[in-house]
Amino acid sequence: MNWIQVGFLSDIPRQGSRVIRTAQGEIALFRSIDDEVFALDDRCPHKGGPLSQGIVHGKKVTCPLHSWVISLETGEAILPDKGCAHRHQVRVAHGAVFIEVVERVKSEKRMQSHAEN
Repeated sequence: MNWIQVGFLSDIPRQGSRVIRTAQGEIALFRSIDDEVFALDDRCPHKGGPLSQGIVHGKKVTCPLHSWVISLETGEAILPDKGCAHRHQVRVAHGAVFIEVVERVKSEKRMQSHAEN
């Protein structure tokens, strides 16, 4: 696993978010009221709205465009909506926030090969 530091817990407000820019696109970092940190692509699976600008409540975020509710734990839309925002692994150590860097092309190829079997 390849982890990179992207900031500090104190950089993300409780029940708020921050955005980091990567070669693969923007990733939204969310912090719950109890200091858990989650990372999702900053695109709602519905129409691509910026999840980082949504309202964080519990372990969910509501998209600011059409009020889709997305689980921060899984990236899945809450029923009756269907869709999924890509989730990134996060860890917090001594107040520093890290995300796992994974080459998506390899992940997508791996998923395709499993689907073909």
